[in-house]
Amino acid sequence: MEFTFTDEQVALKESIIRFAKQELNEDIKDKDKSGTFPVDLWQKCSKMNLMALPFPEKYGGVGANLLTTLISISALGYACKDAGLVHAITTQILCGMQIYNFANEDQKKKFLPGICSGDMIMAQAITEPDAGSDMMSIRSKGLKDGDYYVINGSKIFITNGPIADVVILFVVTDPNNIGLKRMSAFIFEKNIEGFTRSKPLEKMGLRTLQNGELFFDNCRVPESCLLGKIGQGAMISNESMELERILLPAAHLGTMERIYETCLNYTKTRQAFGQSISRFQSISNKIAKIKINLELGKLILYKAAVLKDNKKRASLEASIGKLFVSESLKQACLDAVQIHGGYGFMTEYEIERDLRDSIASTIYSGTSEIQYNIISKLIGL
Repeated sequence: MEFTFTDEQVALKESIIRFAKQELNEDIKDKDKSGTFPVDLWQKCSKMNLMALPFPEKYGGVGANLLTTLISISALGYACKDAGLVHAITTQILCGMQIYNFANEDQKKKFLPGICSGDMIMAQAITEPDAGSDMMSIRSKGLKDGDYYVINGSKIFITNGPIADVVILFVVTDPNNIGLKRMSAFIFEKNIEGFTRSKPLEKMGLRTLQNGELFFDNCRVPESCLLGKIGQGAMISNESMELERILLPAAHLGTMERIYETCLNYTKTRQAFGQSISRFQSISNKIAKIKINLELGKLILYKAAVLKDNKKRASLEASIGKLFVSESLKQACLDAVQIHGGYGFMTEYEIERDLRDSIASTIYSGTSEIQYNIISKLIGL
């Protein structure tokens, strides 16, 4: 398995890092404090074709494979200190990939150009107040009524939900079916009567990322909005989760690399007891562990991306990668605060924000506990 990047991949990575450092890191503290979504920075990212990476040129895309997309998102996570913006962009890409993989040609022509340009903001709605990791427990329904489906229910914690123009919506279409075919997916546009949403929810971290509740009250959706076939909701969700557990941790790799470099540079210059604190084993071991986890995380995610690019399943690798990288990121952020001491606890040094942002990485896309369950099942336990 060859992990040497091509000249084009290296050039793309370097260009994204330059762009993000120059354009995306102003006023982050104020935006984090207010929970404001940076629309202007979203538009700058769209002009850099970040949302267009994995889609064919005929739809306005760049035509990159999944490994190149992973490298790009990792570069963005490294150079952009606003993890909420990076998460929103990755969600946009993931929703677009669902449409590209499962929509009919008319739907692709209608939605993919807007996704690639960033003019159309996307969200995916699965989670409900009583159904998170157990998606087969969702209660929102879409019942057939002639050429329409009537949708009732609610969703919660939906990324990009308060600002989305289009939602990939998962609802029960066959309540009497207790199997995988009880659920279907719809491409749901915001102007449908009966659709309302909450204000953005206030969160511990990822505060610029807009998460909210969505409410559906007798929303009539034409049959043409069905994504894939009736009863394919679970299959579409499983495939999208596999991609999600590869690409969101890619952003975490970038963040972890930035944290590693920050700690490395700090410990070489910070003096205590007549020497740099990097000379103390209790400190150097923490930094070595961050580096170990960073390199191992790259390998498992690169492997998962290469498998997907070769049209193979990567369920096990994606779950291992999501679990390992998210837990490694959280620990790296905790260690970074500890290494910086009192400075690490101050908002001025921004490390505490990385820690707050990192906590959610072990929750969304399936909690760490769920990943252990998935991995156990995939290895035959």
